[in-house]
Amino acid sequence: MTFARAQRPSGATRMNFRRLRGSRQLVGAAVASLICLFGAVAIPVAVVAPSPAAAASTSVPAYWLVATDGGIFAFGGLPNYGSMGGQRLNMPIVAMAATPSAGGYWLVASDGGVFSFGNASFHGSMGGQRLNRPIVGMAATPDGGGYWLVASDGGIFSFGDASFHGSTGALALNRPMVSIAPTNDGAGYWLVATDGGIFSFGDASFHGSTGSLKLNQPVVAMAASSNGGGYWLVASDGGIFAFGDAPYFGSAGGESLSRPIVSIASTPSGNGYWLSDAAGLVFNFGSASYFGSAPPHLNAPIVGTTVGMGTGGYGNNPSYPSGASGYDISKYQCGSLPPPPHQIGVVEVNGASYGYVNPCLASEAAWAGAGLNLYTYLTYGLTTSGPAICNGFDQDACYAGYGAGQYAFAQAQAAGINTSVTWWLDVEGDPSWSSDTAANATFVQGAVEGLRAEGVNNVGIYTSVLSWPGIVGTYQPQLPLWAAWYTGNPQQNCANAYSYGAAHGSNLPSGGVWMTQYTSNANGYDGDYAC
Repeated sequence: MTFARAQRPSGATRMNFRRLRGSRQLVGAAVASLICLFGAVAIPVAVVAPSPAAAASTSVPAYWLVATDGGIFAFGGLPNYGSMGGQRLNMPIVAMAATPSAGGYWLVASDGGVFSFGNASFHGSMGGQRLNRPIVGMAATPDGGGYWLVASDGGIFSFGDASFHGSTGALALNRPMVSIAPTNDGAGYWLVATDGGIFSFGDASFHGSTGSLKLNQPVVAMAASSNGGGYWLVASDGGIFAFGDAPYFGSAGGESLSRPIVSIASTPSGNGYWLSDAAGLVFNFGSASYFGSAPPHLNAPIVGTTVGMGTGGYGNNPSYPSGASGYDISKYQCGSLPPPPHQIGVVEVNGASYGYVNPCLASEAAWAGAGLNLYTYLTYGLTTSGPAICNGFDQDACYAGYGAGQYAFAQAQAAGINTSVTWWLDVEGDPSWSSDTAANATFVQGAVEGLRAEGVNNVGIYTSVLSWPGIVGTYQPQLPLWAAWYTGNPQQNCANAYSYGAAHGSNLPSGGVWMTQYTSNANGYDGDYAC
Protein backbone atom coordinates (compact mmCIF):
# COMPACT_ATOMS: atom_id res chain seq x y z
CA MET A 1 0.00 0.00 0.00
CA THR A 2 1.23 3.48 -0.85
CA PHE A 3 0.37 5.89 1.89
CA ALA A 4 1.70 9.41 2.08
CA ARG A 5 1.07 11.82 4.92
CA ALA A 6 2.67 14.90 6.41
CA GLN A 7 4.79 14.21 9.44
CA ARG A 8 3.79 15.64 12.80
CA PRO A 9 6.10 18.46 13.94
CA SER A 10 8.84 17.40 16.28
CA GLY A 11 7.94 17.57 19.97
CA ALA A 12 4.21 18.05 19.41
CA THR A 13 1.61 15.57 20.55
CA ARG A 14 -1.94 14.60 19.71
CA MET A 15 -3.18 16.14 22.94
CA ASN A 16 -1.53 19.48 22.13
CA PHE A 17 -3.11 19.65 18.68
CA ARG A 18 -6.54 19.26 20.24
CA ARG A 19 -5.94 22.00 22.78
CA LEU A 20 -4.43 24.54 20.40
CA ARG A 21 -7.43 24.32 18.12
CA GLY A 22 -10.02 24.93 20.81
CA SER A 23 -11.99 28.16 21.09
CA ARG A 24 -9.89 31.33 21.01
CA GLN A 25 -10.86 32.51 24.47
CA LEU A 26 -9.19 29.44 25.94
CA VAL A 27 -5.68 29.92 24.61
CA GLY A 28 -4.51 30.29 28.18
CA ALA A 29 -5.98 26.90 29.03
CA ALA A 30 -4.17 25.43 26.04
CA VAL A 31 -0.87 26.82 27.26
CA ALA A 32 -1.59 25.41 30.70
CA SER A 33 -2.19 22.06 29.01
CA LEU A 34 1.28 22.16 27.49
CA ILE A 35 2.85 22.99 30.84
CA CYS A 36 0.99 20.17 32.58
CA LEU A 37 1.83 17.72 29.83
CA PHE A 38 5.56 18.27 29.87
CA GLY A 39 5.74 18.45 33.67
CA ALA A 40 7.13 21.97 34.05
CA VAL A 41 4.45 23.04 36.52
CA ALA A 42 1.69 21.20 38.37
CA ILE A 43 -1.60 23.04 37.82
CA PRO A 44 -4.16 22.02 40.48
CA VAL A 45 -7.36 22.29 38.41
CA ALA A 46 -10.17 19.87 39.23
CA VAL A 47 -12.69 18.45 36.79
CA VAL A 48 -16.03 18.94 38.50
CA ALA A 49 -18.72 16.54 37.34
CA PRO A 50 -21.73 18.52 36.12
CA SER A 51 -25.19 17.96 37.50
CA PRO A 52 -27.35 15.60 35.41
CA ALA A 53 -29.61 17.10 32.80
CA ALA A 54 -33.30 17.37 33.62
CA ALA A 55 -35.36 14.46 32.40
CA ALA A 56 -37.00 15.07 29.03
CA SER A 57 -40.75 14.72 28.59
CA THR A 58 -42.19 11.78 26.67
CA SER A 59 -42.86 13.77 23.53
CA VAL A 60 -40.07 13.06 21.07
CA PRO A 61 -40.56 10.75 18.07
CA ALA A 62 -38.11 7.85 18.37
CA TYR A 63 -37.86 4.32 17.03
CA TRP A 64 -37.58 0.60 17.63
CA LEU A 65 -35.80 -1.85 15.34
CA VAL A 66 -36.73 -5.53 15.11
CA ALA A 67 -34.60 -8.41 13.81
CA THR A 68 -35.70 -11.66 12.19
CA ASP A 69 -35.06 -13.53 15.45
CA GLY A 70 -37.46 -11.15 17.25
CA GLY A 71 -34.71 -9.17 18.95
CA ILE A 72 -35.80 -5.60 19.79
CA PHE A 73 -33.57 -2.51 19.87
CA ALA A 74 -35.05 0.62 21.47
CA PHE A 75 -33.78 4.18 20.89
CA GLY A 76 -34.55 7.73 21.97
CA GLY A 77 -35.85 6.82 25.39
CA LEU A 78 -38.37 4.22 24.19
CA PRO A 79 -38.73 1.24 26.54
CA ASN A 80 -37.98 -2.32 25.58
CA TYR A 81 -41.14 -4.22 26.52
CA GLY A 82 -39.75 -7.61 25.63
CA SER A 83 -38.73 -9.58 22.58
CA MET A 84 -38.51 -13.03 21.04
CA GLY A 85 -34.74 -12.87 20.90
CA GLY A 86 -33.21 -16.07 22.23
CA GLN A 87 -36.47 -18.00 21.92
CA ARG A 88 -37.23 -20.66 19.35
CA LEU A 89 -39.41 -19.44 16.47
CA ASN A 90 -41.14 -21.58 13.90
CA MET A 91 -40.55 -18.91 11.26
CA PRO A 92 -38.64 -15.60 11.22
CA ILE A 93 -40.13 -12.28 12.30
CA VAL A 94 -40.90 -10.05 9.31
CA ALA A 95 -42.48 -6.88 10.76
CA MET A 96 -43.67 -5.03 13.87
CA ALA A 97 -46.25 -2.36 14.79
CA ALA A 98 -46.60 -0.18 17.90
CA THR A 99 -49.63 0.82 19.93
CA PRO A 100 -50.68 4.50 19.67
CA SER A 101 -49.44 5.23 23.20
CA ALA A 102 -46.07 3.58 22.49
CA GLY A 103 -46.81 1.44 25.51
CA GLY A 104 -46.32 -1.78 23.60
CA TYR A 105 -45.89 -3.47 20.23
CA TRP A 106 -46.68 -6.54 18.19
CA LEU A 107 -44.29 -8.70 16.18
CA VAL A 108 -45.43 -10.93 13.32
CA ALA A 109 -43.65 -13.92 11.79
CA SER A 110 -43.81 -15.06 8.19
CA ASP A 111 -46.25 -17.84 9.18
CA GLY A 112 -48.63 -15.21 10.62
CA GLY A 113 -47.81 -15.89 14.26
CA VAL A 114 -48.30 -12.72 16.35
CA PHE A 115 -46.42 -11.86 19.57
CA SER A 116 -47.68 -9.10 21.88
CA PHE A 117 -45.67 -7.02 24.37
CA GLY A 118 -46.44 -4.19 26.76
CA ASN A 119 -49.99 -2.89 26.38
CA ALA A 120 -50.40 -4.44 22.93
CA SER A 121 -53.36 -6.82 23.18
CA PHE A 122 -53.42 -10.07 21.28
CA HIS A 123 -56.35 -10.09 18.81
CA GLY A 124 -55.55 -13.27 16.91
CA SER A 125 -53.07 -14.58 14.36
CA MET A 126 -52.60 -16.88 11.38
CA GLY A 127 -50.08 -19.03 13.23
CA GLY A 128 -50.84 -22.71 12.75
CA GLN A 129 -53.02 -22.08 9.69
CA ARG A 130 -52.15 -22.84 6.11
CA LEU A 131 -51.17 -19.77 4.07
CA ASN A 132 -50.93 -19.55 0.31
CA ARG A 133 -48.03 -17.12 0.65
CA PRO A 134 -45.94 -15.92 3.62
CA ILE A 135 -46.81 -12.83 5.66
CA VAL A 136 -44.58 -9.86 4.79
CA GLY A 137 -46.07 -6.90 6.67
CA MET A 138 -48.19 -5.64 9.54
CA ALA A 139 -50.01 -2.43 10.49
CA ALA A 140 -52.01 -1.41 13.57
CA THR A 141 -55.32 0.44 13.65
CA PRO A 142 -55.23 4.07 14.89
CA ASP A 143 -56.70 3.16 18.31
CA GLY A 144 -54.52 0.07 18.75
CA GLY A 145 -57.56 -2.16 18.95
CA GLY A 146 -56.56 -4.35 16.05
CA TYR A 147 -54.14 -4.98 13.21
CA TRP A 148 -53.82 -6.14 9.63
CA LEU A 149 -51.39 -8.71 8.26
CA VAL A 150 -50.50 -8.79 4.57
CA ALA A 151 -49.08 -11.73 2.62
CA SER A 152 -46.78 -11.53 -0.38
CA ASP A 153 -49.74 -12.21 -2.70
CA GLY A 154 -51.61 -9.26 -1.22
CA GLY A 155 -53.90 -11.36 0.91
CA ILE A 156 -55.18 -9.37 3.93
CA PHE A 157 -55.98 -10.79 7.36
CA SER A 158 -57.86 -8.51 9.78
CA PHE A 159 -57.97 -8.86 13.57
CA GLY A 160 -59.63 -6.92 16.40
CA ASP A 161 -61.26 -3.72 15.15
CA ALA A 162 -59.27 -3.75 11.91
CA SER A 163 -61.82 -3.75 9.07
CA PHE A 164 -61.26 -5.63 5.83
CA HIS A 165 -61.31 -3.20 2.88
CA GLY A 166 -60.14 -5.53 0.12
CA SER A 167 -57.04 -7.37 -1.07
CA THR A 168 -55.18 -8.63 -4.13
CA GLY A 169 -55.15 -12.20 -2.87
CA ALA A 170 -57.14 -13.42 -5.92
CA LEU A 171 -55.17 -11.40 -8.49
CA ALA A 172 -52.12 -12.34 -10.54
CA LEU A 173 -49.44 -9.85 -9.49
CA ASN A 174 -46.45 -8.77 -11.54
CA ARG A 175 -44.35 -8.61 -8.39
CA PRO A 176 -44.89 -9.71 -4.76
CA MET A 177 -46.17 -7.38 -2.06
CA VAL A 178 -43.73 -6.19 0.58
CA SER A 179 -45.52 -3.69 2.83
CA ILE A 180 -48.82 -2.23 4.08
CA ALA A 181 -49.59 1.29 5.36
CA PRO A 182 -52.97 2.33 6.83
CA THR A 183 -54.73 5.66 6.38
CA ASN A 184 -54.82 7.93 9.42
CA ASP A 185 -58.44 7.00 10.26
CA GLY A 186 -57.96 3.26 9.68
CA ALA A 187 -60.70 3.18 7.05
CA GLY A 188 -58.31 2.10 4.33
CA TYR A 189 -54.80 1.01 3.47
CA TRP A 190 -52.23 0.85 0.73
CA LEU A 191 -50.19 -2.15 -0.35
CA VAL A 192 -46.93 -1.85 -2.27
CA ALA A 193 -45.11 -4.41 -4.43
CA THR A 194 -41.40 -4.73 -5.12
CA ASP A 195 -41.77 -2.86 -8.42
CA GLY A 196 -43.38 0.06 -6.56
CA GLY A 197 -46.86 -0.77 -7.75
CA ILE A 198 -49.49 0.68 -5.37
CA PHE A 199 -52.87 -0.86 -4.57
CA SER A 200 -55.39 1.30 -2.68
CA PHE A 201 -58.34 0.08 -0.60
CA GLY A 202 -61.06 1.76 1.46
CA ASP A 203 -60.49 5.50 1.78
CA ALA A 204 -56.83 5.22 0.72
CA SER A 205 -56.38 7.43 -2.36
CA PHE A 206 -53.96 6.58 -5.15
CA HIS A 207 -51.26 9.24 -5.45
CA GLY A 208 -48.89 7.56 -7.89
CA SER A 209 -46.45 4.67 -8.09
CA THR A 210 -43.25 3.45 -9.72
CA GLY A 211 -44.99 0.40 -11.18
CA SER A 212 -44.26 1.49 -14.76
CA LEU A 213 -40.68 2.61 -14.10
CA LYS A 214 -37.43 0.68 -14.32
CA LEU A 215 -35.92 0.70 -10.84
CA ASN A 216 -32.28 0.23 -9.98
CA GLN A 217 -33.29 -1.87 -6.97
CA PRO A 218 -36.62 -3.24 -5.69
CA VAL A 219 -38.94 -1.35 -3.37
CA VAL A 220 -38.84 -2.87 0.12
CA ALA A 221 -41.24 -0.78 2.25
CA MET A 222 -43.60 2.19 2.41
CA ALA A 223 -44.86 4.74 4.94
CA ALA A 224 -47.90 7.06 4.77
CA SER A 225 -47.91 10.81 5.42
CA SER A 226 -49.58 12.08 8.56
CA ASN A 227 -52.90 13.05 6.97
CA GLY A 228 -53.08 10.20 4.47
CA GLY A 229 -52.57 12.53 1.53
CA GLY A 230 -49.43 10.81 0.32
CA TYR A 231 -46.78 8.19 0.95
CA TRP A 232 -43.13 7.35 0.58
CA LEU A 233 -41.61 4.25 -0.99
CA VAL A 234 -38.05 3.16 -0.29
CA ALA A 235 -35.89 0.85 -2.39
CA SER A 236 -33.17 -1.45 -1.14
CA ASP A 237 -30.52 1.00 -2.38
CA GLY A 238 -32.03 3.75 -0.19
CA GLY A 239 -33.76 5.57 -3.04
CA ILE A 240 -36.89 7.44 -1.90
CA PHE A 241 -40.00 8.02 -4.01
CA ALA A 242 -42.46 10.58 -2.62
CA PHE A 243 -46.07 10.86 -3.78
CA GLY A 244 -49.03 13.12 -2.95
CA ASP A 245 -48.31 15.48 -0.06
CA ALA A 246 -45.43 13.38 1.29
CA PRO A 247 -42.39 15.71 1.14
CA TYR A 248 -39.03 14.51 -0.09
CA PHE A 249 -36.40 15.08 2.62
CA GLY A 250 -33.52 13.17 1.08
CA SER A 251 -32.44 9.59 0.57
CA ALA A 252 -29.60 7.14 0.97
CA GLY A 253 -29.65 6.54 -2.78
CA GLY A 254 -26.34 8.35 -3.22
CA GLU A 255 -24.69 6.64 -0.24
CA SER A 256 -22.19 3.84 -0.74
CA LEU A 257 -24.22 1.21 1.09
CA SER A 258 -22.61 -2.07 2.08
CA ARG A 259 -25.95 -3.53 3.22
CA PRO A 260 -29.44 -3.13 1.75
CA ILE A 261 -32.07 -0.80 3.18
CA VAL A 262 -34.96 -2.84 4.61
CA SER A 263 -37.41 -0.38 6.21
CA ILE A 264 -38.80 3.14 6.43
CA ALA A 265 -40.76 4.82 9.24
CA SER A 266 -42.06 8.39 9.31
CA THR A 267 -42.44 10.85 12.17
CA PRO A 268 -46.02 11.38 13.41
CA SER A 269 -45.99 14.89 11.93
CA GLY A 270 -44.85 13.60 8.55
CA ASN A 271 -41.92 16.02 8.57
CA GLY A 272 -39.21 13.39 8.43
CA TYR A 273 -38.41 9.71 8.21
CA TRP A 274 -35.89 7.08 9.16
CA LEU A 275 -34.39 4.31 7.03
CA SER A 276 -32.63 1.24 8.39
CA ASP A 277 -30.38 -1.24 6.65
CA ALA A 278 -30.20 -4.96 7.35
CA ALA A 279 -27.48 -4.44 9.97
CA GLY A 280 -29.52 -1.83 11.86
CA LEU A 281 -27.65 1.24 10.62
CA VAL A 282 -30.18 4.09 10.81
CA PHE A 283 -30.36 7.10 8.46
CA ASN A 284 -32.44 10.13 9.45
CA PHE A 285 -34.01 12.79 7.25
CA GLY A 286 -36.08 15.93 7.80
CA SER A 287 -37.16 16.38 11.42
CA ALA A 288 -36.45 12.74 12.31
CA SER A 289 -33.73 12.77 14.99
CA TYR A 290 -30.91 10.26 15.08
CA PHE A 291 -30.75 8.31 18.35
CA GLY A 292 -28.36 5.56 17.39
CA SER A 293 -28.14 2.32 15.45
CA ALA A 294 -28.17 -1.34 16.38
CA PRO A 295 -25.00 -2.74 17.94
CA PRO A 296 -22.57 -4.51 15.60
CA HIS A 297 -22.50 -8.23 14.93
CA LEU A 298 -26.20 -8.97 15.30
CA ASN A 299 -27.44 -12.52 15.66
CA ALA A 300 -30.01 -11.89 12.93
CA PRO A 301 -30.67 -9.13 10.36
CA ILE A 302 -32.97 -6.18 11.00
CA VAL A 303 -36.29 -6.30 9.11
CA GLY A 304 -38.41 -3.45 10.48
CA THR A 305 -38.62 -0.02 12.11
CA THR A 306 -41.53 1.29 14.18
CA VAL A 307 -42.06 4.73 15.71
CA GLY A 308 -43.19 5.71 19.20
CA MET A 309 -42.98 8.82 21.39
CA GLY A 310 -39.93 8.60 23.65
CA THR A 311 -38.07 10.96 25.94
CA GLY A 312 -35.50 11.84 23.31
CA GLY A 313 -32.78 11.45 25.92
CA TYR A 314 -31.24 8.44 27.61
CA GLY A 315 -30.02 6.72 24.55
CA ASN A 316 -29.08 9.80 22.55
CA ASN A 317 -25.70 8.16 22.96
CA PRO A 318 -26.39 4.42 23.27
CA SER A 319 -23.34 4.08 25.51
CA TYR A 320 -24.25 6.60 28.19
CA PRO A 321 -27.34 8.02 29.90
CA SER A 322 -27.85 11.74 29.52
CA GLY A 323 -25.92 13.56 32.25
CA ALA A 324 -23.19 10.92 32.52
CA SER A 325 -19.68 12.31 32.94
CA GLY A 326 -16.13 11.04 32.68
CA TYR A 327 -12.96 11.33 30.63
CA ASP A 328 -11.20 10.57 27.37
CA ILE A 329 -7.64 9.28 27.58
CA SER A 330 -4.78 8.30 25.28
CA LYS A 331 -1.22 7.06 25.42
CA TYR A 332 -0.33 10.23 27.30
CA GLN A 333 -2.21 8.91 30.32
CA CYS A 334 -0.33 5.59 30.36
CA GLY A 335 0.15 4.66 34.00
CA SER A 336 -1.80 7.70 35.21
CA LEU A 337 -5.48 6.90 34.92
CA PRO A 338 -8.24 9.31 35.97
CA PRO A 339 -9.70 8.82 39.44
CA PRO A 340 -13.20 7.49 40.07
CA PRO A 341 -16.05 8.05 39.70
CA HIS A 342 -16.64 8.07 35.97
CA GLN A 343 -19.27 6.69 33.61
CA ILE A 344 -17.62 7.83 30.38
CA GLY A 345 -14.32 6.32 29.29
CA VAL A 346 -13.27 7.12 25.72
CA VAL A 347 -9.93 5.53 24.83
CA GLU A 348 -7.53 6.31 21.99
CA VAL A 349 -6.72 3.39 19.70
CA ASN A 350 -4.10 5.16 17.62
CA GLY A 351 -2.75 8.69 17.31
CA ALA A 352 -2.35 8.78 13.52
CA SER A 353 -3.78 6.92 10.56
CA TYR A 354 -1.82 3.68 10.11
CA GLY A 355 0.36 4.28 13.15
CA TYR A 356 1.00 5.59 16.68
CA VAL A 357 -0.90 2.73 18.33
CA ASN A 358 -1.68 3.37 21.98
CA PRO A 359 0.65 1.02 23.96
CA CYS A 360 -1.75 1.13 26.93
CA LEU A 361 -4.87 0.41 24.90
CA ALA A 362 -5.78 -2.80 26.74
CA SER A 363 -5.23 -1.43 30.25
CA GLU A 364 -7.03 1.83 29.50
CA ALA A 365 -9.96 -0.08 28.00
CA ALA A 366 -10.11 -2.12 31.21
CA TRP A 367 -10.21 1.15 33.18
CA ALA A 368 -13.12 2.37 31.02
CA GLY A 369 -15.06 -0.80 31.74
CA ALA A 370 -18.71 -0.73 30.69
CA GLY A 371 -18.31 2.95 29.73
CA LEU A 372 -15.86 2.19 26.92
CA ASN A 373 -15.93 4.10 23.64
CA LEU A 374 -12.99 4.14 21.22
CA TYR A 375 -11.47 6.81 19.00
CA THR A 376 -8.92 7.00 16.22
CA TYR A 377 -7.06 10.21 15.37
CA LEU A 378 -7.20 10.77 11.60
CA THR A 379 -4.27 12.04 9.57
CA TYR A 380 -4.68 12.53 5.83
CA GLY A 381 -3.11 10.51 3.05
CA LEU A 382 -3.72 8.83 -0.28
CA THR A 383 -3.50 5.30 -1.55
CA THR A 384 -4.15 3.82 -4.97
CA SER A 385 -6.31 0.79 -4.32
CA GLY A 386 -9.27 -0.11 -2.18
CA PRO A 387 -12.83 -1.37 -2.06
CA ALA A 388 -15.58 -0.84 -4.62
CA ILE A 389 -17.56 1.15 -2.07
CA CYS A 390 -15.22 4.06 -2.85
CA ASN A 391 -16.23 4.10 -6.53
CA GLY A 392 -17.60 7.48 -7.49
CA PHE A 393 -15.69 9.33 -4.77
CA ASP A 394 -12.23 10.91 -4.82
CA GLN A 395 -11.00 7.34 -4.80
CA ASP A 396 -7.43 7.66 -3.55
CA ALA A 397 -8.57 9.68 -0.51
CA CYS A 398 -11.50 7.33 0.10
CA TYR A 399 -9.26 4.25 -0.19
CA ALA A 400 -6.83 5.70 2.34
CA GLY A 401 -9.58 6.67 4.77
CA TYR A 402 -11.21 3.26 4.45
CA GLY A 403 -7.89 1.59 5.24
CA ALA A 404 -7.33 3.94 8.20
CA GLY A 405 -10.66 2.90 9.72
CA GLN A 406 -9.91 -0.77 9.20
CA TYR A 407 -6.38 -0.39 10.57
CA ALA A 408 -7.68 1.15 13.80
CA PHE A 409 -10.28 -1.59 14.15
CA ALA A 410 -7.62 -4.28 13.65
CA GLN A 411 -5.42 -2.73 16.35
CA ALA A 412 -8.31 -2.75 18.82
CA GLN A 413 -9.04 -6.38 17.97
CA ALA A 414 -5.38 -7.30 18.41
CA ALA A 415 -5.45 -5.72 21.88
CA GLY A 416 -8.29 -8.06 22.82
CA ILE A 417 -10.70 -5.29 23.80
CA ASN A 418 -14.40 -4.89 23.10
CA THR A 419 -14.78 -3.42 19.60
CA SER A 420 -18.61 -3.57 19.72
CA VAL A 421 -18.88 -0.03 21.07
CA THR A 422 -19.34 3.46 19.67
CA TRP A 423 -16.31 4.63 17.68
CA TRP A 424 -15.26 8.24 17.15
CA LEU A 425 -13.19 9.70 14.31
CA ASP A 426 -10.98 12.46 15.74
CA VAL A 427 -10.95 15.22 13.10
CA GLU A 428 -8.92 18.23 14.11
CA GLY A 429 -6.36 20.63 12.70
CA ASP A 430 -3.51 18.24 11.97
CA PRO A 431 -0.98 19.65 9.43
CA SER A 432 -1.35 16.52 7.30
CA TRP A 433 -4.77 17.57 5.99
CA SER A 434 -4.91 18.57 2.34
CA SER A 435 -5.74 22.09 1.20
CA ASP A 436 -8.55 20.39 -0.76
CA THR A 437 -11.39 20.22 1.78
CA ALA A 438 -13.45 17.95 -0.50
CA ALA A 439 -10.62 15.40 -0.52
CA ASN A 440 -10.40 15.62 3.28
CA ALA A 441 -14.13 15.01 3.53
CA THR A 442 -13.80 11.95 1.30
CA PHE A 443 -11.01 10.61 3.52
CA VAL A 444 -13.26 10.97 6.57
CA GLN A 445 -16.16 9.27 4.78
CA GLY A 446 -13.81 6.48 3.77
CA ALA A 447 -12.87 5.95 7.42
CA VAL A 448 -16.58 5.75 8.29
CA GLU A 449 -17.09 3.09 5.60
CA GLY A 450 -14.02 1.17 6.78
CA LEU A 451 -15.44 0.87 10.29
CA ARG A 452 -18.94 0.08 9.04
CA ALA A 453 -17.52 -2.75 6.95
CA GLU A 454 -16.31 -4.26 10.24
CA GLY A 455 -19.86 -4.11 11.63
CA VAL A 456 -19.52 -0.84 13.55
CA ASN A 457 -22.83 1.02 13.15
CA ASN A 458 -22.33 3.82 15.67
CA VAL A 459 -19.52 5.91 14.20
CA GLY A 460 -19.32 9.55 15.27
CA ILE A 461 -17.12 12.61 14.77
CA TYR A 462 -15.01 14.33 17.42
CA THR A 463 -14.20 17.87 16.36
CA SER A 464 -14.03 21.46 17.55
CA VAL A 465 -17.26 23.39 17.06
CA LEU A 466 -15.36 25.93 14.96
CA SER A 467 -12.52 24.03 13.25
CA TRP A 468 -14.62 21.47 11.34
CA PRO A 469 -15.38 23.49 8.14
CA GLY A 470 -11.77 24.53 7.71
CA ILE A 471 -10.87 20.85 7.36
CA VAL A 472 -13.81 19.37 5.43
CA GLY A 473 -15.64 22.35 3.96
CA THR A 474 -19.41 21.92 3.63
CA TYR A 475 -19.35 18.16 4.28
CA GLN A 476 -22.11 17.39 6.80
CA PRO A 477 -22.43 13.65 7.39
CA GLN A 478 -25.42 12.19 9.24
CA LEU A 479 -23.21 11.17 12.14
CA PRO A 480 -23.32 11.93 15.86
CA LEU A 481 -21.12 14.71 17.17
CA TRP A 482 -18.71 14.72 20.11
CA ALA A 483 -18.19 18.47 20.40
CA ALA A 484 -14.94 19.91 21.71
CA TRP A 485 -15.93 23.21 23.28
CA TYR A 486 -14.10 24.17 26.46
CA THR A 487 -16.71 26.38 28.09
CA GLY A 488 -16.88 24.39 31.31
CA ASN A 489 -20.66 24.30 30.86
CA PRO A 490 -21.58 20.97 29.22
CA GLN A 491 -25.35 21.45 29.31
CA GLN A 492 -24.91 24.71 27.41
CA ASN A 493 -22.65 22.94 24.92
CA CYS A 494 -25.26 20.25 24.28
CA ALA A 495 -27.99 22.82 23.74
CA ASN A 496 -26.04 25.38 21.72
CA ALA A 497 -23.32 23.61 19.73
CA TYR A 498 -25.31 23.57 16.51
CA SER A 499 -26.57 27.14 16.70
CA TYR A 500 -23.14 28.44 17.71
CA GLY A 501 -21.49 26.49 14.89
CA ALA A 502 -24.05 27.71 12.34
CA ALA A 503 -23.55 31.32 13.46
CA HIS A 504 -19.84 30.89 12.67
CA GLY A 505 -20.30 29.07 9.35
CA SER A 506 -19.75 25.55 10.70
CA ASN A 507 -22.05 22.84 9.30
CA LEU A 508 -21.41 20.26 11.99
CA PRO A 509 -22.25 16.55 11.59
CA SER A 510 -26.04 16.35 11.74
CA GLY A 511 -26.60 13.21 13.82
CA GLY A 512 -27.06 15.07 17.11
CA VAL A 513 -24.69 16.18 19.87
CA TRP A 514 -24.13 12.94 21.77
CA MET A 515 -21.29 14.15 23.93
CA THR A 516 -19.20 17.21 24.67
CA GLN A 517 -15.62 17.61 25.82
CA TYR A 518 -16.13 20.62 28.07
CA THR A 519 -12.83 20.91 29.97
CA SER A 520 -9.30 20.74 28.62
CA ASN A 521 -6.55 18.86 30.43
CA ALA A 522 -7.73 19.73 33.93
CA ASN A 523 -5.40 17.81 36.27
CA GLY A 524 -4.15 16.07 33.13
CA TYR A 525 -7.55 14.82 31.95
CA ASP A 526 -10.26 16.00 29.60
CA GLY A 527 -13.77 16.22 31.03
CA ASP A 528 -16.61 14.70 28.97
CA TYR A 529 -20.37 14.81 29.38
CA ALA A 530 -23.19 12.85 27.67
CA CYS A 531 -25.91 15.09 26.23
